[in-house]
Amino acid sequence: MTQLKDSHIAPFGNVSAENLCRIAEMHPTPFYLYDEAIIVQKCRDVLSMPNAFGLTARYAMKANSGKALLQLIGAQGLMLDCSTLNEVRRARQAGIAFDRMMLTSQEVPLGDDRKDLESMLLEGLAYNACSIAQLQHAADFAVKNKIPLSIRINPGVGAGESVTRNTGDKYSSFGIHLANMDKITALIHEKKLTINQVHVHIGSGGDPEMWRDNIDRELEITEKYFPDAETVNLGGGFKEARMPDETAADIQELGYYAKERFEAFHRRTGRRLHMGIEPGTYIVANSGYLVTSVVDEKWSGPTGFEFIIIDAGMEANTRPLLYGSRHPFYVVSKAGKLLSSEYDLNTMKHEVDYRVVVGRCCESGDSQSLDYQGHIIPRKMADPDIGDYVIIGGVGAYCSAMSLINYNSHIQAAEVLLRPDGRIQLIRRRQTLEQMLVNEIDLEK
Repeated sequence: MTQLKDSHIAPFGNVSAENLCRIAEMHPTPFYLYDEAIIVQKCRDVLSMPNAFGLTARYAMKANSGKALLQLIGAQGLMLDCSTLNEVRRARQAGIAFDRMMLTSQEVPLGDDRKDLESMLLEGLAYNACSIAQLQHAADFAVKNKIPLSIRINPGVGAGESVTRNTGDKYSSFGIHLANMDKITALIHEKKLTINQVHVHIGSGGDPEMWRDNIDRELEITEKYFPDAETVNLGGGFKEARMPDETAADIQELGYYAKERFEAFHRRTGRRLHMGIEPGTYIVANSGYLVTSVVDEKWSGPTGFEFIIIDAGMEANTRPLLYGSRHPFYVVSKAGKLLSSEYDLNTMKHEVDYRVVVGRCCESGDSQSLDYQGHIIPRKMADPDIGDYVIIGGVGAYCSAMSLINYNSHIQAAEVLLRPDGRIQLIRRRQTLEQMLVNEIDLEK
């Protein structure tokens, strides 16, 4: 276990038991809390990744697309990877220029959406064609306006933290499969398209060794099929360590490997390829905490479990139910004392035992600790009193953005940013019941 400093709940960042209680006095639980210092440091780490002939780092905004976070990350120098037209529109409203975004989408824009896309392309949006249909729809406009396109390839090999986060094998619909390359190259030659970027993303949170393998695979694809490509985009998916027993990807080591492979490619072909990456989880995951209050306790008998009921669950963090993902637990008393942290359980002076943290939803799967089959996994933690706080860590990525808001008519939680100087900034107001109901229409009589 890692020795914690002062009353910090984790060995990284600026979140302490005292400032958690201070924030909870200002904003009722549940709420998401983000530590700005971690986000800034992660952005710097990514931008310093070794490379051979230049690097473009795009933040995968689907991980967390809140306006303030987009503005913060954009200010560090990262560009954006957008997954839908609405993400592009949302980022533009946050003040991000189109020429700092790339759209990589499953959508096939038609009608007004197609007009919007074409207008965005004229203002510098990069378009990453992910299907034959997308390429066909964009081809004539791109050629007429001398706009180069990117192309996403499905290499037939993928890796992810779970099967549902594998985006590169035969079970994945993302990208244009290698089996279609004859058709794609024929279309490119027929339309006289310029393909300036080749993109392959094989999955999220997978084995770094497979990420290294993907570098060689993508360079081979680029050499064989795309003689005009100037950029090879390696996607994202850098594994982050949310739990104390997990190991994050070493992006410096991955960068050095990529640099060597790009330099070898240059020696062999004479081509100096720019490198692209698209981290999301790596940037924001460990910056985020879901701060909840204990509202009840239950017991399911001598052979059962002790349940800690909190005021947020699957509707605010669906990853345990969806993926069997683990998130660290921290217990803080309402008086501002750290009772237990999964990063330092061995030195905790308070009674620590195995317990189950569950939310308020009317679902058996509303637990914050499940395995891949949906079975409850008790976790070692202090015994909180009603009114104490249970904080769930690692929720900066794919939690607020993927929340099941309004299930059981729960309202969307507020979001708060802890600034490096200690200031607390509200970056999303708590939803009201009226806002939840605003689009509903009465039954006609």
